[in-house]
Formats: sequence, C-alpha cells, structure tokens
Amino acid sequence: PAQVRKEKSEQFMKEVGLTLEYLDAYPHELSGGQRQRVSIARAMVTNPKLIVCDEPFSALDVSVQAQIISLLIKLKQQFDLTYLIISHDLALLQFICNALAVMYLGEIVEEALPAEKLFSNPLHPYSQGLLGSFLFADPNKQRIDSIEILTGEVPNPIFPPRGCRFHPRCKHCQDICQKEKPVMRGIDPGHRVACHFV
Repeated sequence: PAQVRKEKSEQFMKEVGLTLEYLDAYPHELSGGQRQRVSIARAMVTNPKLIVCDEPFSALDVSVQAQIISLLIKLKQQFDLTYLIISHDLALLQFICNALAVMYLGEIVEEALPAEKLFSNPLHPYSQGLLGSFLFADPNKQRIDSIEILTGEVPNPIFPPRGCRFHPRCKHCQDICQKEKPVMRGIDPGHRVACHFV
C-alpha cells in the first residue's frame, strides 16, 4: 500500500542522514553526497542482505567519502548487511572490506581474506603495482621516488592476451606466462593468487 511505501521511504531517508524535504527533490537539486545517500536509501528499502556498490566513492570529495564510508559501516552493523563493492580505490576499501579480490581484464588475479593480507603482502605483480602507486599524505610512509608505475598499454579486453592476461605489462614475464594461463592457488590460508612465479 502507498502508506507503507511512504513510511519505509521516510524511515530510510532518516537512516542515511537526509531530511524528509529531499523526498520530492530532483537529482539535479542534490549534491553528489546527497545523491549517494539517496541511492543507498533506495537499496535499503527492499530489506536486502546483499548490496552491490559500483564505485560508491568516485566523484566525491574526501570529506564526503569519509561520511559515506561511515554510513555504510553503520548500516552494515545495524542491518547485518553484506556489500560487494566494486572500486579502483584500494585505499578506501581497506577501511570497509573484510575480503578483497583484485581483477585484471575481467579475471580475479588475487584474493585476500582478511583484506589486510593484500595490503601487507601483495603477491600478484598487478596488485603490487596498484599498491605501489599510492601517494600517501604522510611523508614518512612513502617517498615520491619509490612509486612504482605500471608500464605498457592495457590490452583489449575483448581480445585478451593468451596465457596470463597481465604478461604484456609484467616485468617478471617469461615464456610460460605467454602460453599458459595461471591457475588460482592458495599461498597461505585466505590468500590466493593466479601467477606462475609466486
């Protein structure tokens, strides 16, 4: 019934930190953070157990990103939710994810549970490149001259390279990498990688 829908909408608008005046607002009248909160409320209204978040932090400034992360963590605990978050920003995922999977050209190349295993010991050359390219605000954590840049062009995902998909950009590439696709294998409990030489 319409009344139940209205009550649920109002409930979740409050849960995500928006006042009821935004119920009748058009998207162009909302800031990026407000639009993100509305999207979260829309997802929550169906009482899901799993929410897929595709780039939930992109196009948001740092202070709003922090607010959205806090909101997602609060809702996760309050409603016993599971999130599947798709993002290129590993630094933000470190604060919210229990487990991580790194993908390259549509295939998982590394998995870590708990997620901290990936940050403390990245195994795949692509994961190492991603983490090595971070710029930290704290100058004691990283120096500019230690940044590792991934070289080479990203191959066409419609016609991926034979063997390991990352081999055209990998500094450790050998003949087997160009011929055989590496299988995902466990290195230690909760940490798996698809690389011939890990």
